[in-house]
Amino acid sequence: MSPAPLPGLDPENLRGRLDLVRPGLVGGPLEARLIEGGRSNLTYTVTDGTGRWVVRRPPLGHVLATAHDMAREFRVIKALHPTAVPVPEPLLLCEDESVLGAPFYVMEHLEGTAYRTAEQLAPLGAGRTRAAVLALVDTLVELHAVDPGAVGLGDFGRPDGFLDRQLRRWGKQLAASRDRELAGVDELHAALGRALPGSPSPTVVHGDYRLDNVLMDEDDRITGVLDWEMSTLGDPLTDLGLLVMYSTGLGLPHSPVSTTAEAAGHPAPGELVERYAARSGRDTSAIAWYTAFAWFKLAVILEGIHYRYTLGRTVGPGFDRIGDLVPVFIEHGLTTLQEG
Repeated sequence: MSPAPLPGLDPENLRGRLDLVRPGLVGGPLEARLIEGGRSNLTYTVTDGTGRWVVRRPPLGHVLATAHDMAREFRVIKALHPTAVPVPEPLLLCEDESVLGAPFYVMEHLEGTAYRTAEQLAPLGAGRTRAAVLALVDTLVELHAVDPGAVGLGDFGRPDGFLDRQLRRWGKQLAASRDRELAGVDELHAALGRALPGSPSPTVVHGDYRLDNVLMDEDDRITGVLDWEMSTLGDPLTDLGLLVMYSTGLGLPHSPVSTTAEAAGHPAPGELVERYAARSGRDTSAIAWYTAFAWFKLAVILEGIHYRYTLGRTVGPGFDRIGDLVPVFIEHGLTTLQEG
């Protein structure tokens, strides 16, 4: 911890606002630390030496409000906190940009580990890894069981035409960052459009549901589901398709994108689908489409990262290998859609 102000977070200004809105919460000067690993919004831990909290705010510089909507994130966490879905307790939303230079919110700090790689899971052993991933499915079922209207999220999104809009959105994203030939990507996009399934009743959708977006305690229980910036009302099977994708091994050594699927004990994708279907009661017969869409979506995201890397706008270890992964994701998407 360092008492010096960090870019994007002034501890004194933060404490002043907390003392005003939540008097007695903070007992002394705040020290802050930036949590590494976030790709979008900035996340900090702050402490007064006794208590510990988490602060979320948009990236530094000019950003699109719709892409980094702190009030939206805060709203979904606040709505879900009384339910069976484990989320941090939301403590403060501040949209006054004079405090930290941007809107931000403060939430409870939860203990736990976010497992990002198969190597991190290895010390758990096969049995605990299996239990952890199955718990991930069970928590997803709990999320999709929440009645949006009952928790005040009935207008949180536009579920009508959700899949069609998602497919068009990611097609536009691809066009915006495309400067090379990508074999099969147009074929995959078109095939997804032709085979668009009918969606079940809409639910709260996390949008980026995977193992490294949850915290697990020493008993392998999920203490918190994090990173709600892509959440909305929509088709719940998009969350399941993404989870299946991340549970499929890429078979590539030293990949900059980890799926954790190579960890010993990790359940096979089919078992995850069966467990979700049995516990949620939903028809998952079209899961191949949702998984293929997840492969397409990630291919587009990776191509965007590769495009920015070629322009010198993204630096860091592993970015030089991202471009080689894109054809692998496209091929997985085509194979999944064709073979189920």
